[in-house]
Amino acid sequence: MGEKRDYYEVLGVSRDAEDGEIKKAYRRLAVKYHPDKNQGSRETEEKFKEVAEAYEILQDTELRARYDRFGHEGVRQEFARGGHGGFGAFVDPFKIFEEVFGSGGGIFGSMFGESGGHADAGRGNDLQYQLELSLEETVHGAERKVGVSRFEKCPECKGSGAKSGTGKTACSVCHGQGQVRSQVGFFSLAQTCSNCGGSGEVVKSPCVKCHGQGRVRQKRSIAVKVPPGVDDGSRLRITGEGDAGLRGTGAGDLYVLMRVLKHEIFERHDNDIYCKVPLSFSQVALGTEIDVPTLNGKFKLAVSAGTQTGKIFRLRGKGIPHLHGYGKGDEYVKVVVETPTRLDKRQRELFKEMAGSEDGTCPSKKRFLDRVTTWREKKTGKAG
Repeated sequence: MGEKRDYYEVLGVSRDAEDGEIKKAYRRLAVKYHPDKNQGSRETEEKFKEVAEAYEILQDTELRARYDRFGHEGVRQEFARGGHGGFGAFVDPFKIFEEVFGSGGGIFGSMFGESGGHADAGRGNDLQYQLELSLEETVHGAERKVGVSRFEKCPECKGSGAKSGTGKTACSVCHGQGQVRSQVGFFSLAQTCSNCGGSGEVVKSPCVKCHGQGRVRQKRSIAVKVPPGVDDGSRLRITGEGDAGLRGTGAGDLYVLMRVLKHEIFERHDNDIYCKVPLSFSQVALGTEIDVPTLNGKFKLAVSAGTQTGKIFRLRGKGIPHLHGYGKGDEYVKVVVETPTRLDKRQRELFKEMAGSEDGTCPSKKRFLDRVTTWREKKTGKAG
């Protein structure tokens, strides 16, 4: 198909599209270009593969971040290191189709049937783990261990489900195909064989340890690398770390859902952070220099004389890194002038002394009082 097209262009979505929008676009295009709906069309088959490739990258948080930063070369290098084996090897467009539409492709999988034995029979369940993170960890990234209880290959039968010294035989119902077909109107329906669970094989003498399932439940600690920039609700997929499938079939994936804990100082909005800094009358009246907290240590901020309460200072690049690109958000510091609640005798005398001469130093107050006077005169008809 020549030079690769931009993945966002392939799916027809913007670069800041949410996961749901990406999945919706893939669903629409996958149904449109599915080979079983376009028999004999080489062009639509290539488009189907192209759409599957784009979706496989953009639905994965880490791969999408690499693609946004480095383009096709970034994800190609990742696959070359062994993460996925390179496109054409790591992506099975039919498998992706079935994962999105459900087991057997859901209603669309039944309509379009099997296509060259691509059904992912007996694939293990996906698992989900909720991981709590501090705001600091979303800035710098983190490596954490998560404990999951999952099905793994039975060590006794090596995942076959068969007793030692025995094997499997072809299913007599589907004749080893894993699916049974039936004709409904214009459509040929393919459904997972209920007798063998889609594997095409049955176990005559089941393993005693796993009772013929080929898997047993184990507790496992799994390393999770959290990239900088994740937000509350972000989801990472760890391929193949879900439940093992029945009798040696493929494992599902582990999805790690991020929950960012509330911070005692900062509030996060997208990639920006916000905090409030209380200052005294004398500090804002005379001007001062203060140490402002940031997620990377202290920052010296000069507050000029006469700064008003509510004034917001912007600290560029002191926020959260962008997950899908270069740069960071900003930090916004709001000044809040704190009114003293307890004064000693000397402080009271000073404030009383200042109160008689402060009109000239508070222009906003004077303008407000002038507007009130003008309004009252107009109301009583004395103006003019």
